[in-house]
Amino acid sequence: MQALLSRELDRIVPGMQRRPLTPEELFARFDRLGIAYRTYSHPPVFTVAEASALRGRLPGGHCKSLFLKDKKGGYWLAVMLEARRVDLKKLAIRLGAPRFSFGHAGDLHNLLGVRPGSVTPFALVNDIEGLVTPVLDALMLACDPLNYHPLENDRTTTISPGDLLRFIAATEHEPRIIELGDLDRESAASLN
Repeated sequence: MQALLSRELDRIVPGMQRRPLTPEELFARFDRLGIAYRTYSHPPVFTVAEASALRGRLPGGHCKSLFLKDKKGGYWLAVMLEARRVDLKKLAIRLGAPRFSFGHAGDLHNLLGVRPGSVTPFALVNDIEGLVTPVLDALMLACDPLNYHPLENDRTTTISPGDLLRFIAATEHEPRIIELGDLDRESAASLN
């Protein structure tokens, strides 16, 4: 019975084929790809506000990643500057996707190998089946360096925008790069 349930669950949300990479294995992957990075350790953070309080003068674009699921079961990873307050309904329309909701923690771990609070574009390395579509904020890519958690939320890793794109390509994902400025929730409220 347990095996049958497990197979049924894998049909709905395919399980990870191997264990997720550790931050150290991620850094080794960066080294093999010739990607320059720098990592800073800090206490675990779970929100943008906590990260802001701890980072001090760490330069560059500070980012957040949203793990989303569409109404038809598609998964998306929207990566943007931390100050963005994106209207998910407008984002779905822009991407031509069914309505978005936030993905469940179990799906996040099964597909990207990370826990809530550690969501990052680097987790695409764990999506070996290519089930998650990355969406990148165009304005974010104008910042150098960019800052993300390296699969765990007790560190921040800086990387150049060009190296981020090279890394994503090496994971065999093709990101959708879009302008998010007109999708802010505040913009939606001011139109009413």
